[in-house]
Amino acid sequence: MSTELHHRAVVADTHNDLLMAVTARPPHRWASFFRERWLPQLRDGGVDLQVLPVFIDDQFRPEGALRETLRMIECAHVLAEGNASEVSICLTGDDIDRTLASGRIALVLALESAPGIDANVELLPTLYRLGIRIASIAHRGRTPLADGSGEDATGSRLTAAGVQALQEMERLGMIFDVSHLGASGVAHVLELATRPVIATHSSARALRDHHRNLTDDQLRGVAATGGVVCVNFLPGFLSQDPAGYTVGKLADHIEHIVGVAGIDHVGLGPDFMREVTEDLTPPCCEEEDTMGFDIKAILPGLDGPRGLPLVTRTLLDRGLPEDHIVKILGANVHRLLRDQLR
Repeated sequence: MSTELHHRAVVADTHNDLLMAVTARPPHRWASFFRERWLPQLRDGGVDLQVLPVFIDDQFRPEGALRETLRMIECAHVLAEGNASEVSICLTGDDIDRTLASGRIALVLALESAPGIDANVELLPTLYRLGIRIASIAHRGRTPLADGSGEDATGSRLTAAGVQALQEMERLGMIFDVSHLGASGVAHVLELATRPVIATHSSARALRDHHRNLTDDQLRGVAATGGVVCVNFLPGFLSQDPAGYTVGKLADHIEHIVGVAGIDHVGLGPDFMREVTEDLTPPCCEEEDTMGFDIKAILPGLDGPRGLPLVTRTLLDRGLPEDHIVKILGANVHRLLRDQLR
């Protein structure tokens, strides 16, 4: 029953950093590596709509950030063109609907923290022309646009350039992503936003007091814009105690956000990190712990997209109605993107 429901639903994953792993290969391998390594996982997991973040690692910042941003966007287009019978980069809601109707996976490009543009907000239209449809303006630390949640102690809001970036995104039809943004920055965005915003990969702070998670007031604020909060699967964002690294704890976060934000404002932003991190970390090196937990840790059965049917089974076992589960799996995100991307 759960398998049938899962594959009948539109399943949307709003955060998978697979582009980082694909771009690390030689360009002539981009399409084939995606086809061999990632496409089977997406298909087995029933993923119909995949948001692909363009995240620029520290080694490229600041001087090479724009160059690597363009390289990753090019990689996305190359892998899509090389697998055109299976996936398509979508620019509009109509593109998404046509792609889903054809049985292909809809890909939507997102900019994560925007280091490539620095304070040059006039480059947002350029990136929009290249296919970016979702964007955030901060990651862990400070940017010319805003502070990330790791800098919450500063209490800072968006800079003047950050406010301009929000306004430009709304003008273009690019959806603003509040994940990673500092608490005061989130409040500032919610004050100014005239269009729905999204949190592509954030969990509930009421259940796990981590600066990357959203408070109940923030959850309600995102919902009030008409937006969607997509729950992060990284275990350290779900529980402080490794004993709580379970799919049941993930379900707790989902149910909490449903109760606070409403059933029409919850989605899935798994942030499957282990495979990407292992792909990018040389055996000789150890990655610095900047989050306060092991980002390679996984929820049992949810180490990658193949595990997504387990979420459906768990929510069914919790007694959630099927129509609610369908919304959580992807109908809410599909609606948001269909309505906002024109």
